[in-house]
Amino acid sequence: METVIGFTAIAVALLIGLGALGVGIGMGLLGGRFLEGAARQPELAPMLQTKMFLVVALLDAVAMIGVGVALFFAFANPFIAQLQAAQAAAGG
Repeated sequence: METVIGFTAIAVALLIGLGALGVGIGMGLLGGRFLEGAARQPELAPMLQTKMFLVVALLDAVAMIGVGVALFFAFANPFIAQLQAAQAAAGG
């Protein structure tokens, strides 16, 4: 049982950490490209800004879904229930 809890903790850490890393890199690239586009064509800056904020919201939603899945595994771990059911069926 301790092995399942330990592996779940590692999975939760990877889900949250890699999700945050990916979103951070994505937002950095997006912001840089927005600044390049606004510098090249300043008259399009308001349209580009609207689209940038829309994509930032979608990027952030991906990270929040990852955090939600990670919290599900951290607090309502389905693997522990399956392990307990298998141990009960085995008689031990």
